[in-house]
Amino acid sequence: MGGIKRVEPGDDLGGIIAEALRRKKFELEDDDIVVVTQKIVSKSEGRLAKIDEVRPTREAADLAAELGKDPRVVELVLRESRRVVRKGHGVLITETRQGFVCANSGIDVSNVKAGYAALLPLDPDASARRIRKSLEKATTKRLAVIVTDTFGRPWREGQTDMAIGCSGIAPTEKLAGKKDPFGYVLRVTQPAIVDEVAGAAELVMKKRSLVPVAIVRGVEYRKGESGVRSLVRKRSLDLFR
Repeated sequence: MGGIKRVEPGDDLGGIIAEALRRKKFELEDDDIVVVTQKIVSKSEGRLAKIDEVRPTREAADLAAELGKDPRVVELVLRESRRVVRKGHGVLITETRQGFVCANSGIDVSNVKAGYAALLPLDPDASARRIRKSLEKATTKRLAVIVTDTFGRPWREGQTDMAIGCSGIAPTEKLAGKKDPFGYVLRVTQPAIVDEVAGAAELVMKKRSLVPVAIVRGVEYRKGESGVRSLVRKRSLDLFR
């Protein structure tokens, strides 16, 4: 959905989206899923850093020299991370404070004002909840909201959008204990429905189209408030840490 005004720190994203919908004469329906890109969420929450004001530490300067990166951006990456997971080939993979494993702690300098970097929302699930409540108040509809960002995948080229926050929707569909069409009892199957919706929505939002919001309709999902945080695998169950 285009027609979203330029987002500034302190803006009510739910209100901005509702106003854009009114201008387009598009009415939300109960159980619609509103998919919102991380970038405008970060902008509305003031999660922007002026690069020239960043003073790199020795660790950041050394990593930047090794990887061919801007030491100021590397400093921001380290500040926003719990640990560095891997480094090499000009790439810095970190575990963010929110528990996501991704490139550069999710920090991005594209689609923001020159000289600034966008940081991930501090609590993307809370961000999704605020947007949902604002939209529900403005539209009187029962909704779900997913906040998305673009991630790479280990062992695969290319990137895809994934959910980093959600509200009003359970992040997974639980199929364990149910039978498949051949009578086999599923044991651990639980599709990450919020990631599937995020990937589908990215097909219409696209990276260069200036469309930061999509409405997904007709998807069956469970209600829930466990958030994307519940998808982060516990260290004790992670075979790769």
